[in-house]
Amino acid sequence: MSDEQPAVITVREFFGALELGVVDEAVELLDPAIVWKNTSLPTVRGKNRVAKLLRGLNRPKLGFSADMHHIAADGDIVLTDRTDYLHVGPVRIGFWVTGTFELRDGRIVLWDDHFSKGNVLRGTLVGVVKAITGR
Repeated sequence: MSDEQPAVITVREFFGALELGVVDEAVELLDPAIVWKNTSLPTVRGKNRVAKLLRGLNRPKLGFSADMHHIAADGDIVLTDRTDYLHVGPVRIGFWVTGTFELRDGRIVLWDDHFSKGNVLRGTLVGVVKAITGR
């Protein structure tokens, strides 16, 4: 049996569903009043809007995955330290992200990610070079 807190399990299940491309399972873990924040991007409010964006990442030539480096919780607040990957055709763009998740009644009500634009640019360049060189 796992010693992980329920909130950590929920966040892990959320990322696992996204990586497997079962977006509807991920969406079921969201509160109807979800707020999704990303550094310098518009805030997305509401389960339907977040679901639409997540489904947009689940296409044949577009995808998402993440390596979870650290995850910790204090009650219903979960902090993550991870590398996210956006897959665009043969290009895999990796960048470091810290996230804060707040849960209410077992569902994610806040998803607040922070990342560096410079790190995303570097990840894009590295991904393009690797796609071209096959390394």
